[in-house]
Amino acid sequence: MSTLTVDIAVEDAYHNVRDDSNEANWAVFAYADDVGSGDANTVVVKASGDDGLEGLKGALVERERAYGFLRVISGDEMSARPKFVFIAWVPDGTPIMKKAKVSTDKAFVKEVVRDFAVELLANDLDDLEEEVIMKEVRRAGGASYGSSST
Repeated sequence: MSTLTVDIAVEDAYHNVRDDSNEANWAVFAYADDVGSGDANTVVVKASGDDGLEGLKGALVERERAYGFLRVISGDEMSARPKFVFIAWVPDGTPIMKKAKVSTDKAFVKEVVRDFAVELLANDLDDLEEEVIMKEVRRAGGASYGSSST
């Protein structure tokens, strides 16, 4: 059994999403064999962009396992700040052996994609609705302070 290799470009894309001075706010990392650029034991950068959740969702494909990293802004008018979401994408219809491999490989990817507030497992694009993601981010963030109207 071989271990997973995470391409060095994955780390660069991860840092670009985390960097406040960079416009990139998402990246998708996929298995090289799924995107036609290598072997099944290598994760590479599939895509990245600055168009938020919709851009990330557009890079996810049926039957193609992937990992996503997304920057969102959370908080209220007094404490808005970036938060990060790690997504394991294992769509319905993924062959069972490839699906099982994600559960062990995810640990290798998380050695590179280390800092995030929320981790999600998604198997359908409906699992990645903005409302659902932001609810999880708020729950992970704890207290909410805002101006009171009373």
